[in-house]
Amino acid sequence: MLTSFKSFSLVTALCLGLLLISWSNLFAWSVVPVSGLDVWHAFVAFDSQTVAHRIVMDLRLPRLLTGLLVGACLAAAGTIMQGLTRNPLAAPSVLGVNAGAALGMALVSTLPFLYGALSTSIAAMIGGGIAWLLVMLLGSAWRIGGNEHGRLVLAGVAISALCAALTKAVVIMEEDQAAGVMTWLAGSLADARWQTWGTFWPFAALGLLGALLLTPALNLLQLGEDNARNLGVHLLRSKLLGSFLVLVLVGASISAVGSIGFVGLIVPHIARLLVGQDFRRFLPVAMILGAGLVTLADTLSRGVGYPMETPAGAILALIGAPFFIYLVRKRTL
Repeated sequence: MLTSFKSFSLVTALCLGLLLISWSNLFAWSVVPVSGLDVWHAFVAFDSQTVAHRIVMDLRLPRLLTGLLVGACLAAAGTIMQGLTRNPLAAPSVLGVNAGAALGMALVSTLPFLYGALSTSIAAMIGGGIAWLLVMLLGSAWRIGGNEHGRLVLAGVAISALCAALTKAVVIMEEDQAAGVMTWLAGSLADARWQTWGTFWPFAALGLLGALLLTPALNLLQLGEDNARNLGVHLLRSKLLGSFLVLVLVGASISAVGSIGFVGLIVPHIARLLVGQDFRRFLPVAMILGAGLVTLADTLSRGVGYPMETPAGAILALIGAPFFIYLVRKRTL
């Protein structure tokens, strides 16, 4: 009973913190002055002739909603990866999805014979999917048993390095078209609009729902593959489903806002320290933390170089890298 009360209090505190960060995100560091009162009036008495109201509803709100969902998706993807591999250093990038999506986007954005053939979102999803498939094949993840986790990590590193090298080569060869690609690779929510949100949220909702349904299997996998199999877990199906969910969550997020790192690596550790090892509890907490972290980074990104914006991905790197080093030094990984 006491444990349940503590968990409820923690979730309540996290939700209140997330609400505060989200509210600040709607009006902080705006070139055109916007106050918290303007935000309130935009929601309860919207006036299309008021510039502040239009900024809140047309620019800030879709950006906020996209950032919240991106953070939740990346945190959920990292949690799934660490659960499937039982490797605390695992992250979505271990499947090469980030690098593959970046390569797909770079190809359709820079090469003349591909320019306009596909939307950048579709290209990113296709690139991430191909990279994921190659990692699965090279890592022998279709088989059960053996040193599968080590092969999968090595395959992910190899495919990620290959995709990153190809992306850099494409950007160098087509320098005139490279500015937008470089901004996208840095990870930014500056261009998130209602169209971005409308394309992104169905995939995100599907991935997050699937992640929540996968939590019982992830709990049993922590007991070891043999024990999980004896307890009724279909190992191959669970691993394929988990890998597919990572692809959907990360691919959709990257196609929406670009390459954002560290969320899927750091947030699951924080959630685990707060609520323990039960995936049914710490996965939702990780989603809340991920949403708050990305929203906070997006808010800070507007203030670091005001009135210019710094990519949120760079802010997250500044936050995540020292924290990751701290975890390694403390040997909590």
